[in-house]
Amino acid sequence: MNPSHRHAQSFPDGAGTGAPHPAAAVTGSLAGPSSGPAGGTCSGSCGDALPGLASGAAARPRLVAHLVDTLASANTESDLLNLIRHLPGERYRHAILCLRDQGDYEAGLREQGIEIVNLHQCIDGGSGGMAHYLRLYRILRSLRPDLIHTRNRSGLPAQLVAALAGVRLRVHAEHGRELAWPGRLGLRGRLWRRMLRPLVDHFIAVSSDLQQWLIEAIGAEPARVSRIGHGVDSVQFHPRLGPAAAVGPPGFMHDGVFVIGSIGRMDDSASHATLVDAFLRLIASPHPAHQRLRLMIVGDGPARAECQAMLKRAGADARAWLPGARSDTAQLLRAMDLFVLPSLFEDRSNAILEAMASGLPVVATSVGCNAELVHAGFTGILVPPLSAELLAAAVSDYCRIPEMAARHGARARSQVIAQHSMPAMARDYLAVYDALTGFAGPGNSRPDA
Repeated sequence: MNPSHRHAQSFPDGAGTGAPHPAAAVTGSLAGPSSGPAGGTCSGSCGDALPGLASGAAARPRLVAHLVDTLASANTESDLLNLIRHLPGERYRHAILCLRDQGDYEAGLREQGIEIVNLHQCIDGGSGGMAHYLRLYRILRSLRPDLIHTRNRSGLPAQLVAALAGVRLRVHAEHGRELAWPGRLGLRGRLWRRMLRPLVDHFIAVSSDLQQWLIEAIGAEPARVSRIGHGVDSVQFHPRLGPAAAVGPPGFMHDGVFVIGSIGRMDDSASHATLVDAFLRLIASPHPAHQRLRLMIVGDGPARAECQAMLKRAGADARAWLPGARSDTAQLLRAMDLFVLPSLFEDRSNAILEAMASGLPVVATSVGCNAELVHAGFTGILVPPLSAELLAAAVSDYCRIPEMAARHGARARSQVIAQHSMPAMARDYLAVYDALTGFAGPGNSRPDA
């Protein structure tokens, strides 16, 4: 059984993605595809974005409307686009509804036949809130999708709007970290989910922590919750084939260096200051292997300035490179020798999976989905959060024993290819969509049949 799922069923291979693969069973209310009323047309800027999508639906593949916060997020763009690319086009077509902006990806998406609609939601949720929901209602009435797929807390209100607009099938996915939010912010999110839970036909969680949280804290029926982990493109993210690329400022890279790397938003929850502390402890030690160390932290956020200040005060800024947010993360991963994720909590596995696909051993904190992905002593090392001393010791092991780093990195890539490929992720989503829409191809039957 695929360890990414709590329940399993067999289903056909979609669009030539390989042999039949276990996927999450979907039970409960499995209404057929919605034919919905024609409804009104979109007003304002959204009216021109929907040519032809509502017409001739009976002769076309079923329409899935994906609601996202913004495509400017690299994770959103990569995950969603890769999912769409790997789903059979003869069975499903797609529209993407952006709550805020379309980012720089609109042209590429339209080339693939994907419609993009910008809802222009007010960031502060101010006076434009009701107009935003009315606009979403009109768009859904015009699109008449068979299924809506929302994500995270920002997408929750769309479940109610979709129900009112006649969208019969509704899926909600949790990709975020809100289960760890303290105080009123976390409480408000839980109350929203509990209140809207009856409207959701099926939940998807990207980690077992989130799956358990949906069942225990939100009250979702276990049979209506599937765990589908992120997939990674193992062609784009691959081990380096020769010497490391000469990245960074002059003098940062040279023969014999050992590059410790991390990628992600630099905020307090990412705890990159702990990684900088561990790095400074190592380069201050007398061990000759530690003099080869370099530090690369890719990402931006409020903690970046603090980390840069720590390095400068220690006189180590020439041995570290913090370039901010970058789009060439695949190339930068191939310049690293070890990937470190020192976060305080973690429900997004993209960074670890991309590092593993790049053939890197991983040192990560033993929180959230990290412990599901990093097999201690086999593909990496797990350490407690906020422990610079233990983090430094783990990094030192890989620096001093390069054979172990190579062995763990090779195993990590093999694990990604076997368990976290894009086709496998798409097959699992396809099983959820097929069960809800009632698709019955060879070898695929509805779970309640």
